[in-house]
Amino acid sequence: RQTIKEIETNVAYRWFLGYGFSEKIPHFSTFGKNYVRRFKDTDLFEQIFYRILKEAMTKGFVDPSVAFIDSTHVKASANKKKFDKKVVRVEARSYQAQLDEEINVDREEHGKKPFPPQEKEETKEIKSSTTDPESGYYVKDEREKSFAYSFHTACDANGFVLASHVTGANVHDSRVFTDVLDKVMEKVAKPNAVAADAGYKTPFIAKYVTDLDILPVLPYTRPRTPKGYLKKRDFAFDEHYDCYICPEGQTLSYRTTTRDGYRQYASDPKQCRDCPLLSMCTQSQNHMKLIHRHVWEGYLEEADHLRHTPQNKEIYAKRKETIERVFADAKEKHGMRWTTLRGLGKLSMQAMLTFAAMNLKKLASWAWKSLKPA
Repeated sequence: RQTIKEIETNVAYRWFLGYGFSEKIPHFSTFGKNYVRRFKDTDLFEQIFYRILKEAMTKGFVDPSVAFIDSTHVKASANKKKFDKKVVRVEARSYQAQLDEEINVDREEHGKKPFPPQEKEETKEIKSSTTDPESGYYVKDEREKSFAYSFHTACDANGFVLASHVTGANVHDSRVFTDVLDKVMEKVAKPNAVAADAGYKTPFIAKYVTDLDILPVLPYTRPRTPKGYLKKRDFAFDEHYDCYICPEGQTLSYRTTTRDGYRQYASDPKQCRDCPLLSMCTQSQNHMKLIHRHVWEGYLEEADHLRHTPQNKEIYAKRKETIERVFADAKEKHGMRWTTLRGLGKLSMQAMLTFAAMNLKKLASWAWKSLKPA
């Protein structure tokens, strides 16, 4: 309604839209209903977004050599106290078939029987909003709990948004990473490096990016070992003999590979019983130390080694002035802290239009500066 009011009284808007001084502007309901009648189930807003981005690329303003990927939460138009508890099927990870195959290969190489196909469906209980069922219940801390949406977004080194994907806030960042990166490669270009925060630091993402010959730029994450206990990094992994060696020189030998893709390495309880570091090593009643190592952990370790290079340090430091700046501007200047719309379809429209507007403003600003005499 406000948009229509602005068009009625603003001569610049009338001129831009091709309306004369005395021409009647359509009723706001006509404008509003177009979203439902004409634009529903279309990719019109995505077309608008990429049309503007293409213009910025043509002018040489977009630098897709590094893609910065992150997500932000947008509060849904839903009362956090009005919900039903539902038991839903856990959606299989996109790479589950690939992981299952590698697990069975790993088991066979270690003389173990491969796992049979898992037929039982995994379920979980979730809170589903009665107002907006497509939103997700989001818990940040004890005080901040609400229904929200996640805007998973990629931008370039100059702050131009390259792609966006909307999900409920209860969908983990790592599950959407490949969708966002694939969209960047399809619509823009393949980046040389991808920078993401700790939420994306998983073995699969490290493998996926490395296999594409893209540099993974991931942060340091603190070990979750209880205070006062030896950390996993205190145990040296011997790749040749496929074992871990503890600080006291004892070998932790391979035992099995689990369905989740983790190899188990266990110590000899007879040797651990009288170890001077036992109280710092394990709380196990039978004095056995167990270490888990993912079948793709080598990719994660390589990403950790790269973290110390000057190039990775420089790229990661730019997150605060690229993707974090994009989200700050979207929330502060474009009303993206919360939404009045409901449903994934409408939220996807909002995301595309918001980011298209931000790209358009940057495009106009940069084009104007380039015309000014030096």
